[in-house]
Amino acid sequence: MTTAREPSATSAPANPSDAPSVHGDDKWSPRLWGTLIVLCAALFLDALDVSMVGVALPSIGDDLHLSTSTLQWVVSGYVLGYGGLLLLGGRAADLLGRREVFLIALAVFAAASLLGGLVDNGGLLIAARFIKGVAAAFTAPAGLSIITTTFAEGPARNRALSIYTVTGASGFSLGLVLSGLLTSAGWRFTFLMPVPVALIALVFAFRLLPRQPRPERGTGGYDIAGAITGTGSLLLLVFTVTEAQSAGWASARTILSLLLVIALAAAFLVIEQRTAHPLVRLGIFRNGGVARANLTALALFGSYAGFQFVATLYLQRLLGWSALEMALAFLPAGALVALSATKMGAIVDRFGTGRLMLGGVLSLTLGYALFLRLDEHSSFLGLVLPSMVLLGIGFALGFPSVNIAATNGVADDEQGLASGLVNTAFQVGSALVLAAATAVITAGSNGGQSPAAQLDGYRPALLVITGISLVGFLVTAVGVAVERNRKQPVAVPDYDYPAAAVGANSEVLSQR
Repeated sequence: MTTAREPSATSAPANPSDAPSVHGDDKWSPRLWGTLIVLCAALFLDALDVSMVGVALPSIGDDLHLSTSTLQWVVSGYVLGYGGLLLLGGRAADLLGRREVFLIALAVFAAASLLGGLVDNGGLLIAARFIKGVAAAFTAPAGLSIITTTFAEGPARNRALSIYTVTGASGFSLGLVLSGLLTSAGWRFTFLMPVPVALIALVFAFRLLPRQPRPERGTGGYDIAGAITGTGSLLLLVFTVTEAQSAGWASARTILSLLLVIALAAAFLVIEQRTAHPLVRLGIFRNGGVARANLTALALFGSYAGFQFVATLYLQRLLGWSALEMALAFLPAGALVALSATKMGAIVDRFGTGRLMLGGVLSLTLGYALFLRLDEHSSFLGLVLPSMVLLGIGFALGFPSVNIAATNGVADDEQGLASGLVNTAFQVGSALVLAAATAVITAGSNGGQSPAAQLDGYRPALLVITGISLVGFLVTAVGVAVERNRKQPVAVPDYDYPAAAVGANSEVLSQR
């Protein structure tokens, strides 16, 4: 269980107005509830957009006459902007002001959603999706850091973060269902639906979000070189992984791109170690809870994104389910996540983030393993429902606890950085595991479309996904064991010293 960091000079707010607004179990005011609801609405839209477009892709391709290779960029464009710029978005919130960054990015998100629903050109649609991804890369860490600097670390923050992160998980799960309903009326509604919600959230955010003094720039200026190399390496990594399916993993282009990613990442690490005001203070990873939470985030969200992709193909292509039937199959998982929203704060307080992350990843791993029983005639009750129940439990336990662990013990002026790091872990994990699952499916099926050939691709992909989730479980288990050992008291031998000796030793110790 992650414990609160003791007050220190580095963790104290620079300005009294930066101090958390809630302490302990104080009753929340209507304004605080309104602030939390606004931030939840923005995260819900971000998560919704990740999953909602998938079901609409066939209709988009038919209407805009897009090839398969072009169509995949409707998804990849969003992931590229979101995953590639999250780190920069988190640090921008710390440096430029969380409220200002959130408001501007939410307005851009609404405008890009409107553009995506109105365009009649594939290139413009992909551009709109990329802009939406960039906007989400700034709203997500800014919103999370507003929560972590408004609610005091402990029960109040755990409750707020549980509601916030479970709302995001619900948006991701329920996006499939909403997309199935909206696509039946027209794919453009999947893009237009978020517009009024984003505008309403923007109005209330302007009125409710706490105003804080603009952060001081500092004498060393901004880390421009770190921003270029760090953001460039993330953008190129997401782009390379996404394009590797068409270019080939062993192609010269893919290999050269990966080498360039490594070179940019190495340059970024060197710059961050030497600059006085780094984009990412590498010392943040000395906090073992933060480091383990980010690794768990990679495995948790990456494995789920890969599973959703495989399950969607299996249910629609092999079993012949409609888009709406497939979306409703995921409803039990989303419903469990949504129903747990108000309870997770108390559960985190009781059991701690480490145990909940462990239980969450274990539940996800078991759900993936059960789905390995898929065949040509699987049923909803026999195959899909048991896995969805386990996935819902896993996400409900794991997603909030990962976000709490990733921001606990971090100074207020680095909450945007911590938020950007964990969100980056989610998105990069999603891109990497999705690319790996796609490559395994392609290699296993060997291009065949028969049920047997499809199963030869789906089963190995599910094995890879289950293995990645199992690695996340092991990482979390090690973290729980480390925390448990730290908390065990050290046994001190009870020697029967003479009273005079004890007094002399006490005098010496007091002088030290």
